[in-house]
Amino acid sequence: MRRAQAFVAGTVLAVFALVGGAAGASAAPAASHAPSAVSGKTYVIGTDTTFAPFEFRDGSGELIGIDMDLIRAIAKNQGFSVEIRSLGFDAALQALQSNQVDGVIAGMSITDKRKQIFDFSDPYFDSGVQMAVAKSNNDIKGYADLKGKTVAVKRGSEGETFANSIKDKYSFTVKPLDQSATMYDDVKAGNSVAVFDDYPVLAYGISQNNGLKAVTAKERGSSYGFAVNKGKNPELLAAFNKGLAELKANGQYQQVLDKYLKDPSKAANQSFIDLLVASFPALLKGLGLTLLATLLSLIIALVLGVVFGFFKVSHLVVLRGIATTYVSIFRGTPLLVQAFFFYFGLPQLTGIPINVLTAGVLTLSLNAGAYMTEIVRGGIQSVDPGQLEASRSLGLGYVTSMRRVIVPQAVKIMTPSFINQFVITLKDTSLLAVIGFAELTYQGQQIYASNFRTGETLLIVAALYFIVITLLTQLSNVLDRRFNK
Repeated sequence: MRRAQAFVAGTVLAVFALVGGAAGASAAPAASHAPSAVSGKTYVIGTDTTFAPFEFRDGSGELIGIDMDLIRAIAKNQGFSVEIRSLGFDAALQALQSNQVDGVIAGMSITDKRKQIFDFSDPYFDSGVQMAVAKSNNDIKGYADLKGKTVAVKRGSEGETFANSIKDKYSFTVKPLDQSATMYDDVKAGNSVAVFDDYPVLAYGISQNNGLKAVTAKERGSSYGFAVNKGKNPELLAAFNKGLAELKANGQYQQVLDKYLKDPSKAANQSFIDLLVASFPALLKGLGLTLLATLLSLIIALVLGVVFGFFKVSHLVVLRGIATTYVSIFRGTPLLVQAFFFYFGLPQLTGIPINVLTAGVLTLSLNAGAYMTEIVRGGIQSVDPGQLEASRSLGLGYVTSMRRVIVPQAVKIMTPSFINQFVITLKDTSLLAVIGFAELTYQGQQIYASNFRTGETLLIVAALYFIVITLLTQLSNVLDRRFNK
């Protein structure tokens, strides 16, 4: 199995509309012999983000790999089009269950447990498990050498299942991690002595200079399949099976496998500068989406903060109750849970799909709005109440007194906190990578998933965050000094 399916329940109920776009890739259209059931249709296909050689991005940012080449070739053969959504494995399964995608192809093992939820195609790849160690490690040559040691596995993967099945026999500890690149780095750092991974993924990583070497033969494993929701899209499943059979018959299937497994292109030994130059376009694109999501979220959050902030200081119990409930919900639940709820949970409850930008902005704006509500409340209440009473005694109404006397003073008090919340929201966009939003952190993950230079890539990502946040903070401080003299 590739990863365990994640079920995340939210406690938040909110409906907010925002128009956004989601990125995808399209396959070439129709073959003349395409079946009428799928001919001319477009299907949305979910996939993983970092599972080379089945799905990963090349230097230009194009999503490639065995799964990608197969689904596009089958679509062309059978006369339909596909829009690819790179979400991450767990997120792709959640998107399938919430009907945001029509199918998933992501190196997904066919298991009896998954068959209860999904309908699978005919197997398109037979996998297996291998063990590898750091290149410099000459002590670990087999399972017997693992006694008393720790091995890294990918959480929910076939490698984890195999490692758990033999750990008692050989007396070692299993450490589940999230991604192949993370596992490999854990072994190279000496935190684990070995890694168990799907053999084609491991073999490809070794060919790309991931710093490991295989020390055992391949263990028999399960098969990968294309999945749709149980009882839905049977025509898509049938077209996939028919197309797969035709690709095997005409030799295209073997060509795809040979391209990535038999003789994969070797990774060049890039300098740090070469890595920076090669990755900068993708990172710049991610930075643009980070700033866009931050800007949209802060505009909405500011409106929410002002409205609910005044509700919090209102004399009306109902308004105070509404504001208190809103703040309690969004400050009392993790941002990650909120992101999963808006992208997966809300579509399941309403039946209305939500694209990733909309879900991301909903999450960030409602979360930041709760904190801005408290900033506004604190700013207003920090102004001496006697000033409101004095202005009222001079004949000014409540609204006029607030607008001319209280709010101008409160704004000066609130501005530093607003700047701080702006920085926090910008950094919080990195959490949206888990739902497939292609912001800066997501782009960094795409890069080191294919080149396995995790430390250097994350250093570049961190530097970009630091530079942007520093510049925007300085700009905010300048505006603060200018308008709040």
